[in-house]
Amino acid sequence: MSPSGEFAHLSDEAVVALVARSDDTALAELYDRFGNVAYAMALRTLRDPALAQDAVQDAFLQIWRSAGRFHSEKGSARVWLLTLVHRRAVDLVRREQRRRTAPETEAPEERTGAADEAVWQRLERERVREALAKLPDQQREVLELAYWGGYTQSELAERLAQPLGTIKSRMFAGLARLRDLLDEPEAVWRTSPTT
Repeated sequence: MSPSGEFAHLSDEAVVALVARSDDTALAELYDRFGNVAYAMALRTLRDPALAQDAVQDAFLQIWRSAGRFHSEKGSARVWLLTLVHRRAVDLVRREQRRRTAPETEAPEERTGAADEAVWQRLERERVREALAKLPDQQREVLELAYWGGYTQSELAERLAQPLGTIKSRMFAGLARLRDLLDEPEAVWRTSPTT
């Protein structure tokens, strides 16, 4: 996709440099430029649309976090970005293969731990809700509507009367912040009562 608006004059490498300075609009621009080709590449590797979307989303979160480590002298931003997508897609293929080839002897053990699993899932849901509550309202709103409401980014842009790039920026920034919060359990649980 061709560069748009305020970023039209910037090279891909310059946009990555802006992402490294936590410019979420620049991240949305990268997604506009490479999202389709990244998805197509992930889909060819994974042959599953949902997993391909996961691979692209995870890769763009990694880009958000590691843009400061990109060095243009080692290669173009396009190659770097698509390499991250490809690696994530390959990781997901390997994970799915391990899951499918797991020995069947493990199944009875999992059944005996069903109650523990239910408790664990409830605690995880609670952690996610608490982390979501710490996000800015606009980021929380788009994430809740997308993941629980099932809205696409285009549908969200129409529903919230916002430009698509704004919706993408809010989602990427919100997911990055959410992941940071969930990576630090003591920060999320700090307000929880102790037993």
